[in-house]
Amino acid sequence: MSVLTINKLTDSVGAEVDGVDADRLACDEQLGAAILDALEDNGVLVFRGLNLDPQAQVEFCARLGAVDRSSDGHHPVSGIYPITLDKAKNASADYLRATFDWHIDGCTPLHDECPQKATVLSAVQVAARGGETEFANSYAAYDNLTGEQQRHYGTLRVVHSLEASQRRVWPDPPAEMLARWRSRPTHEHPLVWTHRSGRKSLVLGASADHVVGMDLQRGRALLEELLAHATAPARVYSHRWVVGDTVIWDNQGVLHRAAPYEPDSPREMLRTTVLGDEPIQ
Repeated sequence: MSVLTINKLTDSVGAEVDGVDADRLACDEQLGAAILDALEDNGVLVFRGLNLDPQAQVEFCARLGAVDRSSDGHHPVSGIYPITLDKAKNASADYLRATFDWHIDGCTPLHDECPQKATVLSAVQVAARGGETEFANSYAAYDNLTGEQQRHYGTLRVVHSLEASQRRVWPDPPAEMLARWRSRPTHEHPLVWTHRSGRKSLVLGASADHVVGMDLQRGRALLEELLAHATAPARVYSHRWVVGDTVIWDNQGVLHRAAPYEPDSPREMLRTTVLGDEPIQ
């Protein structure tokens, strides 16, 4: 088994990986399994100054699992999706404004796809101010509930929708925009995700619209209270990007969001997504 040098960045989430460069990432056949193990333990892995080129990024991700290529056409390299507010580089940039709110990717799929296993971001250009990516440990959020809370929340189900996340950005949308949001199916998930590993996490974030069977406002207040609990400073790692950095996170147990930055900022990240095979249950 490959040996990784891991330096924890916070007590709750995040670790920096030392001694791995792009060449080792490409040729060390055991590195994929070691990184998945480290990801399970730390939630977020930071590779500073890796300067990974897009094709190498996709090839590495393919060793972690199946790569999502559904967004092909946004970038010359299949499996790369540019994260930028520049519509010349990403025609769907308006939707990315929702990334400023805490979320888990894949809670509102087009069909019944599982949430993504992991996400990789590499920094091409960074914002002059802001633009950090923040991560919060939703396993720790569950573990730090009382036993009574864990039992009660384990009985609750939550409806997630694209509309819920987009309304945070566009509270008074035109009819055409609203119709596009509502064309995306809603999904009902348990509030507590019991993973195959036996670990449990809270399924929260911008897409969480309401609690099934609970008064609308009371349910939304509960979701906001739990989100504040999950994203308390002690459970958050904030990554300040430098060009060339690469970060991998466990999308199944880590909430994330981008810190605000100027709309005309050149900030650009290249994303590759490793598909998941574990439903929220």
